[in-house]
Amino acid sequence: MTESKSFLIVGASIEGGGRADLLVEDGRIVEVGTGLSRAGATRVDADGLVALPGLVDLHTHLREPGYEASETILTGTRAAAAGGFTAVFAMPNTSPVADVAGVVEQELALGEAAGYATVQPIGAVTVGQKGERLAELGAMADSRARVRVFSDDGFCVWDPLIMRRALEYVKAFDGVVAQHAQDPRLTEGAQMNEGIVSAELGLAGWPAVAEESIIARDVLLAEHVGSRLHVCHLSTAGSVDIVRWAKKRGIDVTAEVTPHHLLLTDELVRDYDARYKVNPPLRTAEDVQAVREGLADGTIDIVATDHAPHPAEAKACEWAAAANGMVGLESALRVVHEAMVETGLLDWADVARVMSKTPARIGRLEGHGTDLVAGLPAELTLYDPTRREPAAGGVFGASDLRGRSANSPYLGRELPGRVQWTFHRGHATLADGELVDPPAVHA
Repeated sequence: MTESKSFLIVGASIEGGGRADLLVEDGRIVEVGTGLSRAGATRVDADGLVALPGLVDLHTHLREPGYEASETILTGTRAAAAGGFTAVFAMPNTSPVADVAGVVEQELALGEAAGYATVQPIGAVTVGQKGERLAELGAMADSRARVRVFSDDGFCVWDPLIMRRALEYVKAFDGVVAQHAQDPRLTEGAQMNEGIVSAELGLAGWPAVAEESIIARDVLLAEHVGSRLHVCHLSTAGSVDIVRWAKKRGIDVTAEVTPHHLLLTDELVRDYDARYKVNPPLRTAEDVQAVREGLADGTIDIVATDHAPHPAEAKACEWAAAANGMVGLESALRVVHEAMVETGLLDWADVARVMSKTPARIGRLEGHGTDLVAGLPAELTLYDPTRREPAAGGVFGASDLRGRSANSPYLGRELPGRVQWTFHRGHATLADGELVDPPAVHA
């Protein structure tokens, strides 16, 4: 289809309060005000819709290259657009691993060709994510992909000397190490959160201390080195306390929480439904409340999806053999709405901060996470916060999933709201809830 190059968004609720019109032309917001008009522009009735800067996910698994049966960069960014995301950071656990400049540049190029969202590669910390020696951090940083976030996500950088050297190395180009905090020895054979439910089910437990001990070590290493540390998918009350202590001490640490750790608990494991198997595991109701409060008070900086697609057979099996992970791009904003906005812990300006502005800042991603003001890039999301009755489409279903995999923990669950429009580089990639091929996509 031929798409308009200009859009007039009328009557949107903006973060600072009140309503405004936004005129989008040639990839930028050119005017913000009331009573705006422009001949030939596509008019978007945004009455009742919340305008947010395009969402930015600092933690996405796009699986390409190597695991295209689960997801591709094209299908993953389609899922991103459906969820209101205009930029995603792609984790390096691909095949080959994104541990050299050539692989991250390939990912960047595939994202540009798809056109649904900016794809910013994350580089591996160690060669092959094996934890034995540092990857080519400097080469990835200097490449066309300009990598600034490095992670072995899926694996903990467990060796303290290698972690120290990585923190020292990334200082040279203002990079950050994003740690998957999991002591491997304390979690051997773990199947779920260690606690009352695991004891009753007879499943090997993943203790909270396995996460907390690594975070405690790494914030001290970051302080010693004077470098930036980011904690991936923080999930326990104790982890919140450690990060809160570290920030009060002046350590340059940031942390993320996933939507599923804001809403779901280990009680869901009782039915052995592998959709709820994830790493780190779903924790207790007390942990959920603690991470909500940590996000509300700024201890936790951002929400990141940890979107982890898997083919059906990887989940349609016995619990012990099932893969860890959940898809989350399409549902993230709706879950945050339920867990944080409807509970009064965050307002929409806070949502813009934790789901767009701060993740872009942590990842040093230019052109994203900016205010909705004239002259800046048109990366924005229009969200309908009205809770829908089930008959009107409020139940999250397979039709809401736009990626290649369907391992969502929310299928059949009522969620509030709906993303209506997503604009990337001034083009509508989602219009009235339906995906639109961006100019870069060819039939």
